[in-house]
Amino acid sequence: ATELVAVRNTARVHNIVVCTLCSCYPAKLLGLSPDWYKSRTYRARAVRDPRGVLAEFGTEVPAETEVRVHDSTADCRYIVIPERP
Repeated sequence: ATELVAVRNTARVHNIVVCTLCSCYPAKLLGLSPDWYKSRTYRARAVRDPRGVLAEFGTEVPAETEVRVHDSTADCRYIVIPERP
């Protein structure tokens, strides 16, 4: 069975999920994955420059906020609970 782990965005921590090996994606939960999620370029950059990737999607993370990158696998998938507005 695949484990599903929920991580929560807060004022101090912003989370990003990526599968660095094979673009694992919880399709049964979220539907088909977007093409960019499967891209090797996206997967590499999400680990190397998560703030830059988030900024390209319109999410500016303050410098004082920690960015945590979670590597999804076939055995463990992550879902991010957004911070309340």
